[in-house]
Parts: sequence; structure tokens; C-alpha cells
Amino acid sequence: MFYPLVFEPRFKERVWGGRRLETLYGKRLPSGRPVGESWEITDRPEGVSVIANGSWAGRDLRWLMEAHREALLGNLAPAAGDRFPWLVKILDARELLSVQVHPPAEVARRLGGEPKTELWYITEAERGAEIYAGLRRGVTREEFERRLREGTVADCIHRFAVRAGDAVFLPSGRIHALGAGLVLFEIQQNSDTTYRVYDWGRRGLDGRPRPLHVPEALASVDFQDFEPGPLPERWEARDGGRRRSLVEHELFCVEVWRWNRSTQLEWGGGGCRVLGCVAGRLVLEGGNEAVDLRPGRFCLLPAALESVRLAVDSAAEVLVVLPGVPGKGA
Repeated sequence: MFYPLVFEPRFKERVWGGRRLETLYGKRLPSGRPVGESWEITDRPEGVSVIANGSWAGRDLRWLMEAHREALLGNLAPAAGDRFPWLVKILDARELLSVQVHPPAEVARRLGGEPKTELWYITEAERGAEIYAGLRRGVTREEFERRLREGTVADCIHRFAVRAGDAVFLPSGRIHALGAGLVLFEIQQNSDTTYRVYDWGRRGLDGRPRPLHVPEALASVDFQDFEPGPLPERWEARDGGRRRSLVEHELFCVEVWRWNRSTQLEWGGGGCRVLGCVAGRLVLEGGNEAVDLRPGRFCLLPAALESVRLAVDSAAEVLVVLPGVPGKGA
């Protein structure tokens, strides 16, 4: 009954978005619109993924969670509202995003929002592309608030250059802004709560200034979070290729796998997993269904799928999301 599942992407128009998801990954974007986000796997009230392959084509992830939650998730705990626990996106930042923060769980409960921890894996980066994340060392809340009033709060944020293959972890409470000229895969908690603290004087798609959420943001920022950077790059030989662990957290674990030659292998059941192709081509077979993964395409492997055969065509890179480790922090 269970097999590797692929979904129709859901596109989100953003004032800072572009068209590179079309040129890089062949996404059929709405004509003439700046698309900033492609929601690849989502179980949100504002957008649910529809299955695109196999016997369940046309049904959606909400139905899967309602009808087959245990078989889909295994030991993976659902999100609030009994929803799928992860939200998987591709982002295209043609322009710089707002300075923003996502609330930690205790703050989110108080403010009526949702906590959000996420990981960015950079797939494309223009020369000189940067990310803002965390505070510059020594910045106090008092200075942050003063700079906010003066319109110079960006000077309080730590910034660093990134390139394709870099990964950045953003626990809830970490102030951040995605820089221009970047495309990335985003793995996150199933949440869509963002508090903007500064938006560079920009106007939205409707020509009006976008709303800010200064009191909520100030309540959410971790003012002891100084100068993070890209995650360490450590590789180990595994299954005819190389494996890099990006993050082990109670919400999710994320790995990157690279192969530089044709490879065939079989992965046993390891709980619910998501695979996203970064480069090359992979073919996954399981439950009498074959899935052709090319760059920018994602696949959900249900926990009840006992095994999957993976064939790599020449060379490939894939991002793998696995269940988190209980009690494990960043």
C-alpha cells in the first residue's frame, strides 16, 4: 500500500521573490509573478500538498494524516492540530528579506503564534551573497531598541558570506534576514509565524509598507545569541558515497549525501523520511512505485515503507530529513 510519495508544489508570491525556481528546477510558475517560496511538502491551513503519483494521486497530505497517520509517521510526533510535523520549502531570494525572528515555544504560547525552528541549505549563491543571523557580539537589548528607533538596527545583526553547499541553522529566537541572490532548501517546523522587526523601508506587492511586529519580535529575540555562522562541514564515507550530518535536533535531523559515480543501494525502513534532490538524478523504488528525483524535487518516504532501492545516475547530491532525537538541542 505504501510507496514513495511526491507532491505538487504550492507557490507563494513574495515581494522579494524572483523566477529562478523556473530556470533552475523547471517549476511551472504563475506568469509574471515574483515567486519567493515553493512549498514542496506542507500540511498547513493555508496550503496542503496534493499527491502527484501512484494510486493515491489527487489525495492530499491532510487525508494521509487523518487516514494513515501511524503508518506515515511511525514514532514521529505530529505537529499541533495533528498535522504533519515538517514544512519543506525552496526559497528564491531575488532581494533581501526583512529582519525577522520566529518565536520560541513559550513566547509563541503567550502571543498566540507558533514556534519555528528551521534549517537552510544553500543550493545557489551569487558572488558576495550574505546572510544576517544572530547579533553582533556585545550588542545589548538597549542598543538594539535604540538602533531600531534610529532605523539602523541592521548594524546590530551579524552577517557573513555564504556559498552553495553551506548550511545555516536557525533555532527559534535567532534574529535573521536572508540575503539577496540566494536559493535554498528550507526544512522547518510546521509553522508560519514570523515577526518582522525591520523591512528596509520597502513596500509590499500592494504598494503599502508591510506590517511590522516590533513588540512581538522584541519578546522573541534571544539577546544572548551572538555571531553564529555556517554549520561545520564534516564528511564520512558511507554507502559508496559521502555523508554529512548537518543538524541533530529534537524536531528533525538533516543530512546531505553525495555520490560521484553510479551507485545502487537499498535503504531499510528508518522511520518517516524526506529526500530532496540538490544535484544529479536519483531513482527511488519501493512499494511497486518508482520515483525519478531530479534537482528541486522532493519525495516523502512513509515509515511503513519497509525498504527502498536507490539508484544514482553518475553523480548526485541529496538532502535527507529524518526524525529528531528526543531531548536533543541545537
